[in-house]
This record gives sequence, C-alpha cells and structure tokens, in this order.
Amino acid sequence: MNLTLYAGRTSPLANVANCSSPHQLKAPNLGKWGIKEELLHRIEIDIVHGKRVWHHEAYKAFVKLLLRTCGFVWYSISFLFLWQIANKMAAVTQNTPVPAHELVYEPESLPKLRSNSGEYLDQDSVGRLKETPIDTPMEEMRRRFEEDGYLFVRNVMPRDDVFDVRQAYFEHLAPTGILKPGTNPRDGIFDSTQDPVVHNGVGGRDLPEDRDRVDRLVTAHTHPMYNFLLEHPKLRGFVREFMGWEKDVLIKRTLLRHNVPHGFSTGIHYDRIFLRQGEAEFLTAWVPIGDCSAEGGGLMYMEDSTEVGKAMEADFMQRAAHFTKEERINGFNANMAKDGQLSHNVHALTEEIMDGKFGGGKRRRWLVGDFKAGDVVFHNPYMIHGAVKNEDPQGRIRLATDLRFYEEGADLDTRWMRSVWRPDDGL
Repeated sequence: MNLTLYAGRTSPLANVANCSSPHQLKAPNLGKWGIKEELLHRIEIDIVHGKRVWHHEAYKAFVKLLLRTCGFVWYSISFLFLWQIANKMAAVTQNTPVPAHELVYEPESLPKLRSNSGEYLDQDSVGRLKETPIDTPMEEMRRRFEEDGYLFVRNVMPRDDVFDVRQAYFEHLAPTGILKPGTNPRDGIFDSTQDPVVHNGVGGRDLPEDRDRVDRLVTAHTHPMYNFLLEHPKLRGFVREFMGWEKDVLIKRTLLRHNVPHGFSTGIHYDRIFLRQGEAEFLTAWVPIGDCSAEGGGLMYMEDSTEVGKAMEADFMQRAAHFTKEERINGFNANMAKDGQLSHNVHALTEEIMDGKFGGGKRRRWLVGDFKAGDVVFHNPYMIHGAVKNEDPQGRIRLATDLRFYEEGADLDTRWMRSVWRPDDGL
C-alpha cells in the first residue's frame, strides 16, 4: 500500500486497492512547522501489513534539506512528528474491515423501467433494492425486513443448483419452439422470430391457445428438478431460521413463471389480494431461476408501500362488508380488476397512489435489482410489486417462482393447498 503525504490535502488512500473500508485521510498542515510543501510532495511512505518503509531517495532528500535548513535538532523533532503520522496511517490499514452488510451499494446509473403498458418511469422514480449478504446477522435481517417490507438476500442457494432447474425447465418447454435455435436451454434465450403472446407464461393475461403449451406449463410444476428446488435445504432452512419457526409449510400452489422478452407478465399487486382466507400472515419468497438484469423482467417493488397495501386492503374490506365470505376472499370479485391486479401501468399507478387517499402525497420510487441465480427476495403480504417488462438486451427469458410459507399449524388459506397450479383452479 503506497501513501503519499500532502500538506493540507486529501490523501489518496481511498483509491488504494485492497482497502475494504476506505477512509478519507487528511495530513495536518505541516507548513506552520516550517516544513516546506515542495518537500512534502516528495515524501512517500509504503505501508505493507503495518510496516513502514521509506522510499530511499525521498528519505535522503528529506534528510539533506532538513540538515541544511534546520540543523540536527530540528531534523530529529520533525522526524518524530512524521513518524507519528505514519503510525496513525498504518493503524488505519489494520482496522477491522466494514462488514459487507453495512456497505451501501450506489450504482452509477439506473435502468429504464416500465410495466406491461404505459410509459417508462422517470429516473427519479427508480431506485435499487438494498442487498443483504447471506452472512448478515439474523437480527439485522429481521430489522431490515420490518423496516423495508422486503429482504433481498444474495446467495441463499448454490448457483449451479438453481441453473440445473433452469436447464430442466427449458428442456421441458423446448418442443414449443420458445428457444432460439442452436442455443443452450440453460441460457434460456428466446427465439425472437416468435410472437411473444404465443409464449405467455403463468401470470400472463392470456395463456397460449395451444393445449400442449398449457399442459407443459402445468406439468413443469411437478417436474423432479422443480421439486428439488422447492425442498432445497438451504432455502427451507433459511426460512425457518429467519421467521423463528420450528417447522414451515410451503403451500402447494406455487407459481413457476417465465416471462419472454416483450411479452405480457404479472401486473402490479400485493399478495394478500389473492390469499385472503385464513388469519395468519405468510412470507413470500420470489426466487429468480437464473440471472436476471434489472430490465430483464424481474420484480420491482414500490418503496415504503407496506402501509399503502394495508390501507388498500382495509378499504376493500370496508367496501366489501355486504359481500358473502366467498365473494370477499375472491381476488376477482366485483371490487377488483378482471385479473385481480391493481394495474398494469406502473407510471399511472405511481401518480394515482401519490395523489390519492392512500399515498399521502408522497412520491415513492420503484426498486429493482440485478438478480443472480441463488438470490431470493422475501416480502410481506402487503408490499406492492409487479414485473418489469422484459427488455433484456441478451434476449434472456426470465424464469422465477413465487413461494408462500406459513408456520406449521397456522390458519392458512386452504384453497392454495388443494393442488399445484392449474389454469382453471379459480385462484
């Protein structure tokens, strides 16, 4: 590590490689001690593993000039003073590195985002999800989840395990013509000569008319490799520890969804809309199955929207007081949109919430991430979210699954325990 002392200037330590916790250092103004600035510009100190090594030529120049101008006594005093500075700088390099979960990721640029319909969001309406390393203390993870409504955890599962599931899924769907000819199913590259509507996945407004395509979407939910993911010990173990549960229950109706470039995907909603039966709260895990860029069709979350979702749900329940129980728990009832979503236009919904009775005039950003295989985003039942329109520059198909967990014995939504997803299950 090389440090150059500058009188009254900022040290370049922050630019030194292998420094996990950069600090801006400022050398004291040595000019007032009679030490000439041109000399200080030539003095360099190497600090390697806490040892100080003076550059030989700089050291000789320093000694020569001091002896000429100040005499031996002044040289001794000045040398001791500079030695103390070197000790302090060496101590900086030996400080305990800042834990990864305390670092703040500030990207240089933000992606352009839009939903199924409508305009792109303004840049001041876009932000990044906070990343949480897997080794973050569990108490800190719980604090973040409570504060933010979500927890974006890196490396919950091994990367190769997740990519094995991705490969199996696209091998299963390959006969439908969804993949670009000559490409590896593991990559999941869409055949851009195909009509995206023909290859809508689960959650798209209209499923493919071809019966074989729909059947393959259904049977993908019982594929052995997909079941391997659902039972992955790293994922299930994390859920139990994070929630403080002795045993967890994963509902049978999971949602394994692909989202092709320029296709139609999941609208904007909060999960409680669709799981209103039962009093217990649940935990949603959104698992990207493969890498997914911010523009690649992954999820975006409305910042600080938990209270907005709760207010919307309370308003719905008040307006639905005259409904039967069956009507009230139905996500597609008379008070809801045709497909249960809040909107398919993120730009319009942002303005509507801000200006309406639920938003309190507060502008909320939409938060996204660059997701990698093995990552998981956990969120609460009221966090407002939806899919970004897939405009991945590499033509990758976004593949992910939505999982809901309850504590064993909780009053859960039994409708979601009947079977795996089917297009005619009414949910």
